[in-house]
Amino acid sequence: MTIRPALLIAGHGTRHEGAADALRTLVRVLGERHPEVPVAGGFFGAPASPLPLSGAVDALVAQGATRLVVVPLLMAPTGPIRETLPEAVARAVAAHPGVRAVCEPELGPDPRLLAALERRLDEALGGGARRPEDRDRTTVLLVGRGAADPHANAEVVRAARLLWEGRGFAGVETAFVTLAAPDVPAGLDRCRVLAAAAPQQGQRQRQGQVQGHRIVVLPYFFFAGDLLERLRMQTEGWAAAHPGAEVLGAEPIGAAAELAEVVVARYRAAVADGAAFAGRAAEDARPAGDALPGTALSAASAGGPA
Repeated sequence: MTIRPALLIAGHGTRHEGAADALRTLVRVLGERHPEVPVAGGFFGAPASPLPLSGAVDALVAQGATRLVVVPLLMAPTGPIRETLPEAVARAVAAHPGVRAVCEPELGPDPRLLAALERRLDEALGGGARRPEDRDRTTVLLVGRGAADPHANAEVVRAARLLWEGRGFAGVETAFVTLAAPDVPAGLDRCRVLAAAAPQQGQRQRQGQVQGHRIVVLPYFFFAGDLLERLRMQTEGWAAAHPGAEVLGAEPIGAAAELAEVVVARYRAAVADGAAFAGRAAEDARPAGDALPGTALSAASAGGPA
């Protein structure tokens, strides 16, 4: 019988096999590093996902878990969606009387995740990425999922500011794949205009373009999937219409070591706060309707068997 709470890692909204493989890799890495913690992962909000959240719950319960700490792989809140994470978890645990779960808040721009994003930028830029003159001529477009909730989109803007501070890039702008403005083409337009308006010393302007300036499109989500494919199509379309612009694409964070560290830190904090499993919900500044951090769930709260 498992005594220690289990770790349930929850991804959002994908049926992409590549994303499922990345989550499996993250689960495997965490299992190897922390064999004392039962861990599983799955996706919510995507019917027919190759790695459903309900299956991950079933696997943990089969190992004897009765308490689950749910850590979402979300950089920012989702805003209003058809099924929130607490609702998905409540539905999954409804078939397991006596099992309780507590949902942690989104990971947000944790300094370790910002470091992982910076590494993805360096990889996109190549070997000279850390030279001040290289970063000085680079504008980053940080692209979030996009939500109908302005509070969720504001978190992406906050992350862009934190990513820009002290890293030497010419600027970090934001855009969204869906549901929110600016979209990716508009974000790229803004990057181009800002570069043309403030050329660096020694660069030459020609027909509104800054020679030597480049834009790196950086996904603000964890795994490859439909969102990334849509982002790349939008980026490629804009680049084709602006042949004078140098546009580079960075990879998402993926199953990086920093992500594993943040997930474990969230898990340990929840375990240390034993009151979370007693039903205490943390205060949240977002409007009603968003998922509350620290929300405790059980089969009874889901309307399932008590």
